[in-house]
Amino acid sequence: MATGTGLAAISDALLAMNSTRQVRDVLQTIVGSARELLNARYAALGVPDGAGGFAQFLVSGMTERQWRAIGPLPRQHGLLAAMLRRAEPERVADIRRDPRFEGWPEAHPEMRGFLGMPILDGERVLGALFLADKLPERPAARTRLRDGTGPGTGRPRGDTSFTEEDEELLRLLARHAAIALTNAHLLERSRELSIAEERARIARELHDAVAQKLFSLRLTARAAAGLLTRDPARAAAELTEVTRLAAEAADELRAVVVELRPAALEEDGLAAVLDAETRVLNRAHPARVAFVCREPGAPGPDREEALLQVAREALHNALRHAAPSRVDVSLDRRGAHTVLRVVDDGTGFDPGAVRRAGRRLGLVSMRDRAQAVGGSLTITSEPGRGTVVEMEVPRG
Repeated sequence: MATGTGLAAISDALLAMNSTRQVRDVLQTIVGSARELLNARYAALGVPDGAGGFAQFLVSGMTERQWRAIGPLPRQHGLLAAMLRRAEPERVADIRRDPRFEGWPEAHPEMRGFLGMPILDGERVLGALFLADKLPERPAARTRLRDGTGPGTGRPRGDTSFTEEDEELLRLLARHAAIALTNAHLLERSRELSIAEERARIARELHDAVAQKLFSLRLTARAAAGLLTRDPARAAAELTEVTRLAAEAADELRAVVVELRPAALEEDGLAAVLDAETRVLNRAHPARVAFVCREPGAPGPDREEALLQVAREALHNALRHAAPSRVDVSLDRRGAHTVLRVVDDGTGFDPGAVRRAGRRLGLVSMRDRAQAVGGSLTITSEPGRGTVVEMEVPRG
């Protein structure tokens, strides 16, 4: 059974998972929560790709440099494959001595104690949690027992194995992780469908507007052709009209194609992606959604990704919860920093009350994203006065 401290830790983990809406954020929160909850040195979460590998594999306890040095994502082999095939937990005292162990890449850290837990939605495997090397409990006093055990733990020094209680805690976390992950998938799918529906509507507008102009263009050109010999002056006027209609049709087509084409962060840059997404949102919602870029410069790929995700979360919060008439998104430059601002004139909220009620509206996720890239996040709001979300990151 979990102690009061354990239950509090589980509660914190569940709040963190359910405060996050992006699937990758949920996955990262789950793996971080599992590592912290069970006091493990390393934790990982793999999402199977259905072809013997992993579509995603997230880690906690390693630096980005260490993870890159290990190499490509692991395949499902050895103990990982056995656990996923049977969809049952695995707990071993020393993974290196398990007959299913098949070794690690050269840069992989040495591990002994192992605990694996599938994340299940019914019989479907959504992912699997892998924990390695149980750390000694953090004692109140730095004393060592004379019988050679670790301080206050009753465990031999150097023992990194997980206990039956650890397994039950991870099983409980995995059940709630399945719910959080399923909800995030559903929300992401809902967003995709909303954007798809909006694109379909724009396509219909394109067909109606441009087809009508092209029809007028054809009739006018035909009339001009008939007048060339009989009335050259009128024919010239009709040809001028042809030119005007062709220019209007081209402008209409260009504007809609810009909105229909998904902008890619790596290829187009942060400003282009935000511009494209705010245009779609402006059409899809009654609120006016506008974007302005004041030459912020490129803050680097990781920081651009973080800025984009924070902007999306802030826009989602404003449009879904604040009933604004206007939302303004801007990128600006402040000294050696790039600044993102998302400002709405909606209902606003009391940030203190939101924290006390446990409803975080993705605020924790946004702050974590900012801090992860060396930036800062400020949220200013009060009931009836709208909300300002400002994220600042170093350039270069």
